[in-house]
Amino acid sequence: MAIDALAFQAVNGLASASGLFLVAAGLSIIFGVTRIVNMAHGSFYMFGLYIAVTVADRLPAPFDFWGGVLVAVALTALMGALVEIVLLRRIYRAPELYQLLATFALLLVMNDAALWLWGPEDRLGPRAAGLTGTVELLGRRLPVYDIFLALAGPAVLVGLHFLLTRSRFGRLIRAATQDREMVAALGVNEAVLFTAVFALGAGIAGLGGALQMPREPASLTLDLAVLGDAFVVVVIGGMGSIRGAYVAAVIVAQVKALCIALGTVELGGLAFNMSKLTLVAEFLVMAIVLVVRPHGLFGRPAPAARAHAAAIEAPLVPLGTPGRACALAVILLFAALPLGGDAFPYATVLAQDVLVAVLFAASLHFIMGPGGMASFGHAAYFGLGAYGAAYAFLTLGVSTPAALVLGPAVAGVGAVVFGWFSVRLEGVYFAMLTLAFAQIVWSVVFQWEDVTGGSNGLFGVWADGVLESPTAFYLISLALVVIGIVALRRLAFAPFGHALRAARDSALRAQASGIDITRVRWLAFIIAGTLCGLAGTLFAFAKGSISPEAISVGRSIDALVMVLLGGVQSLLGPLFGASAFTLLQDAVMRETAYWRALLGALMIAVVLLFPGGIAGGLSDIASRLRRAGGAA
Repeated sequence: MAIDALAFQAVNGLASASGLFLVAAGLSIIFGVTRIVNMAHGSFYMFGLYIAVTVADRLPAPFDFWGGVLVAVALTALMGALVEIVLLRRIYRAPELYQLLATFALLLVMNDAALWLWGPEDRLGPRAAGLTGTVELLGRRLPVYDIFLALAGPAVLVGLHFLLTRSRFGRLIRAATQDREMVAALGVNEAVLFTAVFALGAGIAGLGGALQMPREPASLTLDLAVLGDAFVVVVIGGMGSIRGAYVAAVIVAQVKALCIALGTVELGGLAFNMSKLTLVAEFLVMAIVLVVRPHGLFGRPAPAARAHAAAIEAPLVPLGTPGRACALAVILLFAALPLGGDAFPYATVLAQDVLVAVLFAASLHFIMGPGGMASFGHAAYFGLGAYGAAYAFLTLGVSTPAALVLGPAVAGVGAVVFGWFSVRLEGVYFAMLTLAFAQIVWSVVFQWEDVTGGSNGLFGVWADGVLESPTAFYLISLALVVIGIVALRRLAFAPFGHALRAARDSALRAQASGIDITRVRWLAFIIAGTLCGLAGTLFAFAKGSISPEAISVGRSIDALVMVLLGGVQSLLGPLFGASAFTLLQDAVMRETAYWRALLGALMIAVVLLFPGGIAGGLSDIASRLRRAGGAA
């Protein structure tokens, strides 16, 4: 490896670092003040690029590029203010996880809004006037615009520093980051402050998107792609730290640049293509940082919110006789579906999807609800189970029943390893470390073609023997899912479940009572991962194939949405949420190209109308009916 090649890539990496910093800085500012993990932040970046390209196309040179940038920043800031006033202001008192669901729903709505406004095709923007040439650096040609971007990040960092330290607005932001309730008690208009902060964060994200015009086209995939990178940078630097966001962005960009500069290296006679690590480099860095420093490089534990604390959770109650009768009726209904196969051939296919989704969501709920651990990477165990079963079936030649055992076992082993590191963290840091591990698994699966088939995946995973009949496999799937759900419910009401909830509600008191909270959380993580692997195994045999998409961030988000939609505080929540999400997605996707917006609107409605999810809403309705009946 030549030193000049490494130095060239390092300089070039600073341009990428500036782009990462601009989107991460806005996210960090918003979280620092409002304590909302804004899943829609990538949408402002995407809109900033779309708006800049659209405006630049309508302005004459040399004002096209810079005019587009200015308009994009102004409009995205205005959009951020409107989002805060119309939506977020109504959910500040909702549980944090439902704020997460609302902002993700907003992401879906904004993505389809971009589709409606600009269509599905990528859109290219003009180059920046005066910054179109190249300069020679270390024997290579470096675009002048990349040098400009490399300087833009530090310039914005300095500007934010002066804003936060030399202005009254900045002092209020810093005070609210430390103790927002005290700021409100001193007479500061908290609503106006939150709106201004959200507008500032959205405007910075819009600036980051607009400045990418000469480097990448505007596309509908940018929101999720840049969101993942922004979260990684913010978490590595420490939530709420602007300085940490820039340092983390530089570290991530330089690691990627180093991987590219190294190219193919030989270690012990084996050749490794280091450039492939760019797919997962930032997640490797994040995993290492969080294991060593649980709150990031410059982060501190988030102060507990006093004024906006969620309501005390009602104790879990076992199903009574009517509830068990309803559950038995639902099971019998699912078991009878194959009898109507001639009249409704699609019914069992859809029911199979619902069963897989229910077990997937229930396994995540076990650590989210009773355990209080919101995982952003639960799909890792879904994919490990699916790939483990598929590989054992296709390559090792085991039978279908054996594969149904091996798949969850592989997922369980993965949960043992990843869970040992993850359960030692709390809150968003736990969530992001699970995401990092999931992305590492995805990268291995995506690139290990000899074993996993790479991007094509594995095909021909159809059940054989006694389970060769679709009806037989459907019935065994139903039986396994029912057993898994019953096992989770039993554990929730067992002493282990009580210890898990004690660790969630008060770790200090649980430890004082003699509970090893780390071990309890780890065991819960392993159980959840194993059952999630069973869901992935059933999915692989139901579809006949498995691909890296099963381990993608989108799959993990689907599980989160199912749990939140159904209700975190109820054991029935994941069952309702998974069923509703699967049925809605299937019905809406077939009816309109804008199914994301409709699905997002429904999620927002659930958050606003039923903060406890579908299960909580049904419970409230039942309570009101009982009170009305008693009064009558």
